[in-house]
Amino acid sequence: MHTDNAHFNAADTGPLLEVTDLKTHFPVRQGMLQRIVDHVRAVDGVSFSIKPGETLGLVGESGCGKTTVGRTILRLIPATSGSVRYAGEEVFAMNARQMRDIRRKMQIIFQDPAGSLNPRMRVGRIVGEPLEVHGIAKGDELRHRVEQLLERCGLWKQAADRYPHEFSGGQRQRIGIARALALEPKLIVCDEPTSALDVSIQSQILNLLADLQDEFGLSYLFISHDMAVIHHVCNRIAVMFNGQIVEEGDRTSIIENPQHAYTQALLSAVPEVDPRREKKRMTFEGMRM
Repeated sequence: MHTDNAHFNAADTGPLLEVTDLKTHFPVRQGMLQRIVDHVRAVDGVSFSIKPGETLGLVGESGCGKTTVGRTILRLIPATSGSVRYAGEEVFAMNARQMRDIRRKMQIIFQDPAGSLNPRMRVGRIVGEPLEVHGIAKGDELRHRVEQLLERCGLWKQAADRYPHEFSGGQRQRIGIARALALEPKLIVCDEPTSALDVSIQSQILNLLADLQDEFGLSYLFISHDMAVIHHVCNRIAVMFNGQIVEEGDRTSIIENPQHAYTQALLSAVPEVDPRREKKRMTFEGMRM
């Protein structure tokens, strides 16, 4: 997913996704009448863009609003205000039919692979459902496409006949990736896709996502609290704190020369590989350290 990917050339491509002054506020209610007494500003004026074939890392500690950003972009959560444009088209102005079409182009991989897969459905139905809903394939063709997707994501054809609980966490996340790929999207929101997995499995999933990006020219919004993972997979990094982006730039400048104190504190929390080198842990007012 690094900047030397064949599909990514920032100099000669316009943005695939443009997010401008995005706000998502949740009401705080009190009393028997549940009157609104305040608002939680989960996302409070966020702006960024993603080019075709690029990975933007959205990093911050838990509760900073980064997951809300991803879900608001896809209209899984209603926005309070702001603009989201996909390929120049305003997503928030789309009607139901237009949203049905745009959902083929924008997909999401969830953090918890177990929670995002229906335990009562076989894997073949889970992966194939988007193809059925959009009228793309049915019958033998559907089965064939599902098997191809499973194999491309590192599973086997017969996995289609089994249930999610029969797989490990890493295998379930591969099923989630196969489902996200089914409609051949161009943008995928990766919402902490490796944080629920063992470290040894994390690298396998990250490598799979990188291979798929190269193969299909995908763009990723990669959401994570782990600065080491973000450094490994992203072209550019946006650092989020209390609902706002406090620093944004290319991977090298953010990692090697962070300007904001919060970014510096996040980087100081990354474990040092060499045990002989001591790293001073920094804090930033308001951080949950």
